[in-house]
Amino acid sequence: MKKWFQLLLQAVRGSEESFTDGSLNRAIFLLSVPMILEMVMESLFAVVDIFFVSKVSTEAVATVGLTESVITLVYSVAIGLSTAATATVARRIGEGNAAQARHAIGQVILISLVISSIVAVTGAVFAGDILRMMGADEKVIATGTDFARIQFLSSPVVVLLYSLSGALRGAGSAATAMRSLIIANGLNMILGPILIFGVGPFPELGVTGAAIATAMGRSVGVGYQLYSLSRVHKTLGLIWEDLRPNRETIITIVKVATGGTVQFLIGSASWIFLTRILSEFGSDVVAGYTIAIRVIMFTLLPAWGLANAAATLVGQNLGANKPDRAEKSVWRCAFYNLIFLVGLSVFLFTGAEIIIGWFSTNNEVVQTGKMALQVLCLGYGFYAYGMVVIQSLNGAGDTKTPTVLNIIAFWLIEIPVAYVLAVMLDLGPVGVFASVPVAESTLALMGIWRFRLGKWKLVKV
Repeated sequence: MKKWFQLLLQAVRGSEESFTDGSLNRAIFLLSVPMILEMVMESLFAVVDIFFVSKVSTEAVATVGLTESVITLVYSVAIGLSTAATATVARRIGEGNAAQARHAIGQVILISLVISSIVAVTGAVFAGDILRMMGADEKVIATGTDFARIQFLSSPVVVLLYSLSGALRGAGSAATAMRSLIIANGLNMILGPILIFGVGPFPELGVTGAAIATAMGRSVGVGYQLYSLSRVHKTLGLIWEDLRPNRETIITIVKVATGGTVQFLIGSASWIFLTRILSEFGSDVVAGYTIAIRVIMFTLLPAWGLANAAATLVGQNLGANKPDRAEKSVWRCAFYNLIFLVGLSVFLFTGAEIIIGWFSTNNEVVQTGKMALQVLCLGYGFYAYGMVVIQSLNGAGDTKTPTVLNIIAFWLIEIPVAYVLAVMLDLGPVGVFASVPVAESTLALMGIWRFRLGKWKLVKV
């Protein structure tokens, strides 16, 4: 017990940066613990916001749901850059080239700022129009335009928070990424209720207060990441030279990031279509679905911690010319993920109504959320292997394969199935919910097949 406690402390402190030698179980533990905690912190942003916003009004919850379905496009860019950062930095660390790893991080920062600034300005100008396009009624638009505008304006810190976390994970410094999310989310949890309900001298801002609190929390988190890179980590300590644009490095990062961004955009776009279909059934249905999705995010993101650990192990071990160790780490991470998610799915299925009831007292919202949660968690067994395998392909720098698989699963299967079941067969919202585990399970099976072919071992980054 003492040995495991010491190992846990080591994982949280982040004392190691390379995982190409030694016990594989130990490496997985040291990487996955801070990554799981990091993902828990990220998921808490969504859960905390929706918990407090649900106390304001159903329109406020619908605003968050409709806005977030579009903001996922920003997350797509962030996750794409995070994927590229992890793959590139992990490969350089595995090769023992810390200077090039540091330089790659500097280029990631430049790319993140340029892209996110464009998104921020565009989204802020057309915030109300975007809500209208998503099917929001005039009451929701009046309530949520400021919320949406602030969310778009905070795009730079969202993208930086993700991309820098990816870079830190690739370098094996997952504990720093974890601490940045703890700081960001802690501030969000404090400011959220204060700004939403107007505690003390602060004005009551409603749903707009949630957006401000989240933006401020993430900004402080990014500040901590930058401080750590420049002052704390000797291996990754950025210098001004690393921020000078380098054409070759930028092209390499953008190439990998484009694949990661496009594949996540494909998934994000499918969620937008699903939300658009559900908006035809009213704000209560959208609200119930939004709460269920937030719960799903909360439970799946820790599992992404194991998937990200596998991606780092793949990148570092390929850099060290140890493809067999890379492959072995993937199957072991996937198995551990399976044990976790299958047990969790049983808990969610049996306690769905109680869980959704924590967020709303509206009976229709609760029943819709319960139905959504029970249907969505049916595919957890497939998700366990799918997310690890897909993320491992990304960690190897092979973002093309997951992109193609996502197109098949989400655009050729999920969206058509949702429309046919919900509209043509008149099953309503449950038809939309059922399309998700169908698509995700198909994606997992295809991902396993492609991974076993082993072509990812030959990708150059």
